[in-house]
Amino acid sequence: MIRRIGLVLTGAAFGAASMLAIADPAHILSLSAKAASTETYRQLDLFGDVFERVRDDYVELPDEKDLIANAINGMLSALDPHSSYMPPDDFKDMQVQTRGEFGGLGIEVTMEGDYIKVVTPIDDTPAFDAGVMAGDLITKLDGTDVAGLTLAEAVEKMRGPVNTDIVITVRRENVDDPIEITITRDIVRIQSVKWEKQGDDVGYIRISQFNERTDSGVNRAMDELTKDIGEDNVKGYILDLRNNPGGLLDQAISVSDAFLERGEIVSTRGKEGASTRRYSAESGDMAEGKPVIVLINGGSASASEIVAGALQDHRRATVIGTQSFGKGSVQTIIPLGANGAIRLTTARYYTPAGRSIQAKGIDPDLQVVQELPEELQGKVEARGEASLRGHLVAEDGEEEERSGSFAYVPQDRSEDQQLQYALELLRGIKVNKVFPPNPEEGVPN
Repeated sequence: MIRRIGLVLTGAAFGAASMLAIADPAHILSLSAKAASTETYRQLDLFGDVFERVRDDYVELPDEKDLIANAINGMLSALDPHSSYMPPDDFKDMQVQTRGEFGGLGIEVTMEGDYIKVVTPIDDTPAFDAGVMAGDLITKLDGTDVAGLTLAEAVEKMRGPVNTDIVITVRRENVDDPIEITITRDIVRIQSVKWEKQGDDVGYIRISQFNERTDSGVNRAMDELTKDIGEDNVKGYILDLRNNPGGLLDQAISVSDAFLERGEIVSTRGKEGASTRRYSAESGDMAEGKPVIVLINGGSASASEIVAGALQDHRRATVIGTQSFGKGSVQTIIPLGANGAIRLTTARYYTPAGRSIQAKGIDPDLQVVQELPEELQGKVEARGEASLRGHLVAEDGEEEERSGSFAYVPQDRSEDQQLQYALELLRGIKVNKVFPPNPEEGVPN
């Protein structure tokens, strides 16, 4: 389970841990209509017996609501790393986050053993500016050990008023001594889409996550880039999805649709055939046929992989970089009224060619490995979905699971080998048989 650290409320984030969809009422009714077996009811009686014994005999008076919430969360988190229970406050905060604005540090975390692991610092947030890195293990908060705390308890300690400081102590891979980082809490506004001209001939669009503002951001980016460069002068567009942990399913579909004229974008399949859903593109390619290059790396997950897979399968874009994270499951948010909600893994998603990338990832058409700077060599780890404890395994008959790739992207564009390779392809400085892709070899529409 991944959390975004909020200011007023701390809710579950969507990032690499989830592709969010909202449950429809018919689905909820179908779940509640399934009768439990007699043995199941016996086990529920066992739970009641244990609950009563804990409440009556535990050395201190426990909070009954916490007992129930922790029991529910334990049941869900045992299913896979992305299913969880959200108490009412966390559910409200999750809704705020998907709107693209929330309070906090701008850091996505998950539980790993006794510690809190940083999944990623969000671009241009207090945590990012303070130097927090993906993979850092948070061991102390303001000098207090994290060990023994639940994820929710640790997150609670990271809340606080705007302009107040918190000191986190982290362990970093292959760094001997703990590192203390001071972060000033602030309101975090997520601009999920940023864009700029590369020279006078290429449009560059960076998507950092998929929230409710993403599709409108891409539309604005395309309009402004085309206007600034000039329609006749544009040699192509670069869609940078590196280190994008994912987000809302409908936004991934909308972004894919922006570059496709027709055809399937993604399908989702649950455990029953009747639960299969297919999402298709509508007519209208915002790039008007101009070449598109998609950049991915080991930090590209979930919604990012849907976009990369759709454009790759339709031969609409050339994918450059390294193997993506490999998160191929959909989490449905099921509201529970005044009791919050549950995030439940309800389906796997498949690219237009029928590929499941669960625990395998998207392979780029052109592998371009970004060299690590000397100070990071041997100090960062390549991780993917396959490395998460309790992850959904690849389906029978599919290729073997694979770990992810590195997620390092240099801030200096001139040192960004993946970006520079894409620019040279678009400008004809480099030539490769996979660029531009041949649409005739794509998925039948």
